[in-house]
Amino acid sequence: MSATATPPTATSPNITELHHWINGVPTPSTSNRFADVYHPATGTIQSRVPLATAAEVDAAVAAATAAFPDWSAQPPLRRARVLFRFREIFERRLDEVAALINREHGKVFSDARGEATRGLENIEFATAIPHLLKGELTEQLGAGVDSYSMRQPLGVVAGITPFNFPAMVPLWMFPIAIACGNTFVLKPSERDPSSSNLLAEMLKEAGLPDGVFNVVHGDKVAVDAILNHPDIQAVSFVGSTPIAEYVYRTATATGKRVQALGGAKNHMIVMPDADLDQAADALVGAAYGSAGERCMAISVAVTVGSHTADALISKLESRIADLRVGDGAADAPNGESDLGPLITRAHLDKVTSYIALGQEEGAELAVDGRNSALPNGDGFFLGATLFDHVRPTMRIYKEEIFGPVLGIVRANNFETALQLINDHEFGNGTSIFTRDGDTARDFAHRVQAGMVGINVPIPVPTAFHSFGGWKRSLFGDHAIYGPEGVRFYTRLKTVTARWPTGIRAGVDTTMPTLG
Repeated sequence: MSATATPPTATSPNITELHHWINGVPTPSTSNRFADVYHPATGTIQSRVPLATAAEVDAAVAAATAAFPDWSAQPPLRRARVLFRFREIFERRLDEVAALINREHGKVFSDARGEATRGLENIEFATAIPHLLKGELTEQLGAGVDSYSMRQPLGVVAGITPFNFPAMVPLWMFPIAIACGNTFVLKPSERDPSSSNLLAEMLKEAGLPDGVFNVVHGDKVAVDAILNHPDIQAVSFVGSTPIAEYVYRTATATGKRVQALGGAKNHMIVMPDADLDQAADALVGAAYGSAGERCMAISVAVTVGSHTADALISKLESRIADLRVGDGAADAPNGESDLGPLITRAHLDKVTSYIALGQEEGAELAVDGRNSALPNGDGFFLGATLFDHVRPTMRIYKEEIFGPVLGIVRANNFETALQLINDHEFGNGTSIFTRDGDTARDFAHRVQAGMVGINVPIPVPTAFHSFGGWKRSLFGDHAIYGPEGVRFYTRLKTVTARWPTGIRAGVDTTMPTLG
């Protein structure tokens, strides 16, 4: 949520100055505060993003407030038609979105394309809003009495999204929010903000009325303005646990509905009967894909039995040795890399400090990503790192590192492995690799995490389910997107009606009954 604010300077011709998107048009900032947006593979500044004032947040909310009455009154089918057009535009320009993610975030192009595709699925889900908003009816509840329910929009809602999925996470939020009849203010990460502006342009092309979707860039000033704004009814957030808790407590104190998704320390149990080649392949992809900058990355492998650990580590080491680290662009030299750079120099320094800490704490550094064959230049690169003999008392076990660092914890039996997961403060996602159906079923029922994989390393639900963790990985009562998204962005209203001629008989002060 923080950014390095810099005063305006003479901008290089190669550095783009970004704008907000308010009331359907690009809107230059008046704040005179900017943050640098880097190309992570080269370490160079490619654009400057404005950091909004509270007044600029007010302007976005005012535009959304003015647009709400007409947009919410549109039939759901008409709103769905706008989203159908948006879906077609997005799919046609998907590679453009992926290339932008690659340039600003650094993840390899194929991974960026996967992110955009998972976002597309949420647009597709939102196009079903005429069906999703159908209520319930009980006819003849009593003598001549019917009761029915409806779901109505909240008003102006806001989303605050993280750097690691600059397209997908906003698409977790606003398609279903606006499909339900709300208007939306998005505050994306200032580290890779351009995807949000591109999405706004696509919505405009699709025919979305001005003011229904707005983008305000910024840092804590903008965030606090959103959390405290009296005209914002609900806030969706994805990010680290300390900020998620701050967002939840601050916004709920002002009466807002909040879903705040926080951090994770996702474990994968590897049982002795597992297919170790399959498990090793899954671990390398889940731990090191997107350079570990995923809230659903597997960062702890819990091996059951010493033979399992030794055999698995051998397989991991051989696979890690084959990973290519470099610019994630599809046309990079020698083909696409497997691991791109981290998002910023500061984040790279943070992750490498955890590697040094793990050594100090006594974990065995089996593979040191700092010594990998890294590209020359000033890019923010780090190779895949593997620790063995990690203990639950270590900080590298307890804390979310958010980089390409995997730790092996050795357990003697399944119960010990399961207890490790259940004792951890985070409960986002987890996985088990086993051939035994009884063990897998027992794990799925007893593990304390919101998303569970059985021989699936990253169990992110598809768009027609919902995403959300347990414990300190989620603050609020609603998971995000899917059916839970519809419930979060609407209020339930129940109407009980009677139209018999006898209603004119006169006053009746007794409690109504089923008669």
